[in-house]
Amino acid sequence: MPLSRRTFLGSALAVPAVGAVGVGSARAASPPGDVVGKITVGYQGWFAARGDGSPLDGWWHWSDNWSQPPSPSNHALMSWPDMTDYPAKYPTAFGSLGDGRPATVFSNHDYSTVDIHFGWMKQYGCDTAALQRFNPTGGEGPIRDAVTAHVRRAAESHGVKFYIMYDVTNWTNFQSEIKADWLNKMRAYTASPMYARQNGKPVVCVWGFGFNDPGRPFTPAQCQEVVDWFKAQGVYLIGGVPTHWRREVEDSRPGFGGVYRSFDMLSPWMVGRIGSVADADHFYTHINTPDQQECTRLGIDYQPCVLPGDLSRRHRAHGDFMWRQFYNMTRLGVQGIYISMFDEYNEANQIAKTPETQAGIPVGSGFLALDEDGTRCSSDYYLRLTGDGGRMLKGLLPLTAVRPTTPMLTDTPPPVRDLAAGRPTTQSSQTQHYGSHHAVDADPHSYWESANHAFPQWLQVDLGAVATLARVELSLPPNPAWARRTQTIAVETSENGSVYTTALPAAARVFDPATANTAVLALPQGTRGRHVRLRFTANTGWPAGQLAGLRVYG
Repeated sequence: MPLSRRTFLGSALAVPAVGAVGVGSARAASPPGDVVGKITVGYQGWFAARGDGSPLDGWWHWSDNWSQPPSPSNHALMSWPDMTDYPAKYPTAFGSLGDGRPATVFSNHDYSTVDIHFGWMKQYGCDTAALQRFNPTGGEGPIRDAVTAHVRRAAESHGVKFYIMYDVTNWTNFQSEIKADWLNKMRAYTASPMYARQNGKPVVCVWGFGFNDPGRPFTPAQCQEVVDWFKAQGVYLIGGVPTHWRREVEDSRPGFGGVYRSFDMLSPWMVGRIGSVADADHFYTHINTPDQQECTRLGIDYQPCVLPGDLSRRHRAHGDFMWRQFYNMTRLGVQGIYISMFDEYNEANQIAKTPETQAGIPVGSGFLALDEDGTRCSSDYYLRLTGDGGRMLKGLLPLTAVRPTTPMLTDTPPPVRDLAAGRPTTQSSQTQHYGSHHAVDADPHSYWESANHAFPQWLQVDLGAVATLARVELSLPPNPAWARRTQTIAVETSENGSVYTTALPAAARVFDPATANTAVLALPQGTRGRHVRLRFTANTGWPAGQLAGLRVYG
């Protein structure tokens, strides 16, 4: 079992004050793509279970001794998954859960698991998944290959981007083998329409160069040669680098400054470095801000980590810790955010669903539930928090230090729901049978289309009662056959169906298969209405107004 990259080293918080940024030519940050301007989640995908048909036929990453099922005396976990949504469950040697159900786990070799995970990513606004790939030449290689195929299938099914993230931990012959693996296996995945691209290039990340620990003893020359080789292959290369890469101290070996600064994007590691709001603010001032300044000076994109917090060490503060990081990174103007991690139950850093209370935890195991600090949080709370953090990063929510995400979705406050679902609609015109009711029928593939060559056109929905409105989400069918297009759309609201007010003026709204053909429009604070009307005046893809989904949220 490889040494985890997340456990080897802490980092002192006491660092010198920020000095002046050096002078040099700078280019603008890269334009939005599949990592710039996006939320990327680290995806381990490294769990297996006996009976799942995997070539390991063992309890991969669940147990210390993979030949035996996880138990109180044989497990590699610091947190427990909420298994409610998984169709395939594998029994363990733990006792029953607090509510009497058997203690079961999932397997990533089972496609249904990966499908569930990517469904969550899509549902909660995770744009891109970085699939971790450790040394594939050893005994774990076949199962890692199988999981990679599952990831492609699930990403294409749910409309989530993905890319390969190589981890060089304990990979003795990485310099030659990483190239062979890319050329012979992984490069083929760039043919997927869901393989992430940035600046027109397929994205690859290499994690681990320059770290000051025994698992990565490589020289700067070895690492530089691999960086140069990948860039010669035409990829957009991300470096997963030490926290203190800029100064080459603490967790960084000296002499790697040139290697770090030759990546297209830098993503410094943060797990184990901070554990409180105060820590996050300290790093914002002394680490993140000068990091961003240095990257801007050099024309490198900056993708810092945001952590939910180590649940086993009670870092989370029912979301305050994670939200402070989202707030700090958004106000800093970073180019992207990397969530550490999606499914890291081994180190309690997961955002994936986790039991709300001890009712979902094996009795006597010592694992904590999300209510560990006295505030009950829904099992999907950190997924929801990630979704809101992503919207704030993209400007769809105002910058705020106060997290808008409530720990529980209950009657008080009311659950988030689509106010337009199934409600009556009307339209200025329609083509054939493509009526406006298709925009609210919950079928992503049915759609409204207006009369052709006859702008302006409009579509509206009656919500049934006056409500305070926060945003509208517009979509076209997610099929990639619906090529990227821009529609010019204004949003109008009315309380009585007669007098309408412009909530958002006419503007270009982009519908791109790379982002599920969806446009999210934040409404001005205080917008109220019972009737919501969309007014279409142009469409670069077809001479008519087109809409498959109209969702309205209060």
